[in-house]
Amino acid sequence: MLVLAACLLALATPLVVGRWPAGLLLHRWHAPLLIWATLAVQVVVVEVRLPHGLAPVAHVLTYVLALGFLWLNRRLPGAVLVGLGAVSNGLTIALNGGVLPASRWATTAAGIDPHLAFANSAVVDHPVLPWLGDVFAWPVPLPLANTFSVGDALVVAGVAVAAWTGARPVRRTA
Repeated sequence: MLVLAACLLALATPLVVGRWPAGLLLHRWHAPLLIWATLAVQVVVVEVRLPHGLAPVAHVLTYVLALGFLWLNRRLPGAVLVGLGAVSNGLTIALNGGVLPASRWATTAAGIDPHLAFANSAVVDHPVLPWLGDVFAWPVPLPLANTFSVGDALVVAGVAVAAWTGARPVRRTA
């Protein structure tokens, strides 16, 4: 939820200075259903108790769908940066059994319960590529307290680039 909120904030930032993200809003998206399917499966993976072993596989699948969408829309400024973040997270998740490894410090700082049925991020014994996992924390008592990764930061940065590229002044009518 934290990354989604940060992406929405990045989309809204041009409005603060009287500009609107025209380039992003007017972009002709290729295969938009791929990204909607990605988001839907992500919600199911995180919120619904799935049969053993299905959640990690579905979690990795969401990154494959997202990368397909990003590849088809790679000409949009910021898409490559979002893609690098997705590859960073997706590869790390695939190499760690379907979860993004989190640092114990970050999960404690964010107040995350390690006993959840399935978490898209969790403390993992002997993680592969641990520095690409959720090693940063947006700590409690801040709203949306959670952990985040380098890949998440790249995704948010890419969304900001996409929002600001081609931003146009908001027309004011008298």
